[in-house]
Amino acid sequence: MTNVKDDILVVGGGGREHAIVWALKKSPRVGKIYGAPGNAGMGVIETGLSATDIDGIVKFASSHPEIKMTVVAPDDPLGMGLVDKLEAAGVRAFGPKKAAARLEWSKAYAKDFMKKYGIPTAAYETFTDAKEAKEYVKTCELPVVLKADGLALGKGVLICNTRDEALQGVDDIMTDKKFGDAGSVLVVEQFLTGYEVSLLAFVDGKNYSLMPTSCDHKRALDGDKGLNTGGMGAYSPCPKFTEGVKALVEKSVVTPTVDGMIKEGAPFKGVLYFGLMVSADNSKVNVLEYNARFGDPETQSVLPLLESDLYDAFDAVIDGTLDKAEIKWSDKKSINVVLASGGYPLSYKKGLIIDGLENTDEKVNVFFAGVKKCPDCGKLVTSGGRVLCVQALADDFGTAKRLVYDNIKKITFEDCFYRKDIGAKL
Repeated sequence: MTNVKDDILVVGGGGREHAIVWALKKSPRVGKIYGAPGNAGMGVIETGLSATDIDGIVKFASSHPEIKMTVVAPDDPLGMGLVDKLEAAGVRAFGPKKAAARLEWSKAYAKDFMKKYGIPTAAYETFTDAKEAKEYVKTCELPVVLKADGLALGKGVLICNTRDEALQGVDDIMTDKKFGDAGSVLVVEQFLTGYEVSLLAFVDGKNYSLMPTSCDHKRALDGDKGLNTGGMGAYSPCPKFTEGVKALVEKSVVTPTVDGMIKEGAPFKGVLYFGLMVSADNSKVNVLEYNARFGDPETQSVLPLLESDLYDAFDAVIDGTLDKAEIKWSDKKSINVVLASGGYPLSYKKGLIIDGLENTDEKVNVFFAGVKKCPDCGKLVTSGGRVLCVQALADDFGTAKRLVYDNIKKITFEDCFYRKDIGAKL
């Protein structure tokens, strides 16, 4: 008797999606994996579809009955309602529907949601008029945080230390539209202190299963300096995040969020990301943001810790049976560092030849992000700001960190840069 395996379509083409594909390939239940669009390192069947070609993806998935699940990983297609349209076409899909993904695609909605359901978060005001926003930031306490309401590739947040920075920030977001239409609505938020931690959870609408915590490094340069990026590296788990903090977060944040979305008529099914600020003494926690999907680059450190079957976990989320699923995590330590193109997150060159990948150690994973195969020379070249992510797993952070940085030295491309202090605070 033939053991028939399920084919999967994964939407997205970055480092996060590469890590998801890498984990799915371990499942004995998984057959072929298609990518929309995929990338040169994933080893998937590339469809030629972009992640935001909603109609094309629905048509492709529904016309290939051997595809038993479509995994929607990035924020944009979730916010565009791809899961809704896939399900309407009879396609089994992993990810939240548009109404549930609103926790990410509208910062204003998320803040109002937290206020409504008593979930701890920073004090805030919301503005649709730039003049009114400026009047407010002239008098508010400093530093202050400005957030573009919509999706901005993880870059639509400005921390302003002076009044002039805040006024300029309002212009950048609302008047000059540096983040596009995401800046039509502005959230002005109280600045919180403590340590940041990312907590991801599988959620099936009513049940949840927490993943190991992780700590992202958003700033482009060492010492948390430079511009905000999509993330320059991450480690997992966070050593400061004790069982006591976990219990506090479950009671005050996770459970009321999951229950609140049911009350909103938009049960959350997928991966829910809690961006948290925990006080230095671990006595208080506030939600900085929600994401409606796996984080990037947190995923590249978290998923290598998964010891059970990712496809089984996805199935349990879709079926609403997470309470019966057995999801196991390693107690090892994981670190990843992103290799970026010079100039990122602003302007940068593309098409730069990448060398040395064949020299990396088998003990590390190299997840591809902004990489494609040159049609003329057949070599791998850069195609984005964040190019590669090197990750290692070990019994202790020191060993994992050495593995990552020793192998980064073997990889070269013009104007490559990376942070040399990922995990320095450990």
